[in-house]
Amino acid sequence: MTSNPVKPIRTAIVGVGNCASSLVQGISYCRALGDDAVGVTFPVLGGYRPQDVEIVAAFDVDQRKVGKPLGEAVFAAPNCTERFYTELDGQTAQVMRGPDLDGVSAFMRNQAPDKSFVVSSAPALSREDVVAALKAAEAEVVINFLPVGSHEAVAFYAQCAIDAGCALVNGIPVFIASDAVWAERFRQAGLPVLGDDFKAQFGATITHRSLARLADMRGVKVDRTYQLNVGGNTDFLNMMDMDRLATKRESKTEAVQASMDARLDDNEIRIGPSDYVPWLNDRKVAYVRLEGRLLGGARTSVEMRLEVEDSPNAAAMALVAIRCARIARERGLGGPIEDASAFLFKHPPVQLDDATGYNRLVAFADGHSQEG
Repeated sequence: MTSNPVKPIRTAIVGVGNCASSLVQGISYCRALGDDAVGVTFPVLGGYRPQDVEIVAAFDVDQRKVGKPLGEAVFAAPNCTERFYTELDGQTAQVMRGPDLDGVSAFMRNQAPDKSFVVSSAPALSREDVVAALKAAEAEVVINFLPVGSHEAVAFYAQCAIDAGCALVNGIPVFIASDAVWAERFRQAGLPVLGDDFKAQFGATITHRSLARLADMRGVKVDRTYQLNVGGNTDFLNMMDMDRLATKRESKTEAVQASMDARLDDNEIRIGPSDYVPWLNDRKVAYVRLEGRLLGGARTSVEMRLEVEDSPNAAAMALVAIRCARIARERGLGGPIEDASAFLFKHPPVQLDDATGYNRLVAFADGHSQEG
């Protein structure tokens, strides 16, 4: 396989959990297999391939990861995602000790060690330290994989990205790209921000949206729907703390509401994580039900069960978003990148149907952006 002359996309990871593990494995997998890699979304995007992403810095708080090379840290407990590519000798960035802030809930400190966070005793980096580390690594893009509900920690790293001159990809439902204040901060800094909260490659939200949209297209009156998800990774365990779940439920619900011609009453739609089943590990099982009426009010319903390995499902979209961030930087774009975000995220700055979002992203990558 011939080498790719494209300059690497120098990327920093915040939160070395299961999604980070799948992302790092995915980069090495694509480097090794090239065009034979399976399940790659947009093998070439604006001239960039997934293997052009290079992880140059990483931040976490767990003692089993801090101070370790990334290729070792991504397989440390409590990570439990599938190991689909384990030859990670080239992933040598050292995991640095970030601040706790609200990234580690009390709930997550009081679980079995192989499932919970074990907070490192090493001193945490200050904001100045993190910014300096990003600059020293010559990072261009920061991708956020912090636990759901980490509002203070996400704000901390978003500001660090701005101070270090990095684009931000926000993979979780703490709103940055879709928040007017943060959007303006990135716009003023002349830096791209993409988000918020990844739609998985082939997950519950994207299939739920497709079912709801299909019903509308066929003239079915949708009356009510739910999506109930269970899983066994630390994301599901963390979300058993109901105080951290509000924005996740909002993000997933809005993604489905936005796909339909008429919004459902709040009492007629229920979407979100429902329970934690430890033995599922990184598998997620989603149960979707949609009830509606056909011609004359005749009743219909559909039920779907979807099972996926959760973190590779998100990492596939992360590899797209990081490349879009590089493209946006090259074009001197600042603020939310709406053309790319609508297809990739559940709670983007502007909601679009998936077909339109797909076309907008492809046009953006090809140089036909509709960004203002």
